[in-house]
Amino acid sequence: MARKGTIERNKALEGKIKTFAARRATLRATIRDKTLPANERFEAQIRLAALPRDSSKTRYCNRCLSTGRVRAYYRRFQASRIVLRELASVGMLPGITKASW
Repeated sequence: MARKGTIERNKALEGKIKTFAARRATLRATIRDKTLPANERFEAQIRLAALPRDSSKTRYCNRCLSTGRVRAYYRRFQASRIVLRELASVGMLPGITKASW
């Protein structure tokens, strides 16, 4: 089980990502636009770097809903491999069975 603090931190990250998403998108579009002058694109890079690090999408990590585990996460089920196996063996996931049965 993951610590409660890391799970709460991840939830806070999700909110910060949503608030800064539009600002990041406009700055990135300005940086990529080759028709603009170089100094304007450079200023956009500086403003993008000045934004909080936690507002970047790459800082967010998917976590298992029941345990909070980060590794071996299945997006389709929003669960880790351990929870997925437990749910499948109990029969809670329709259409999924263990291969060794």
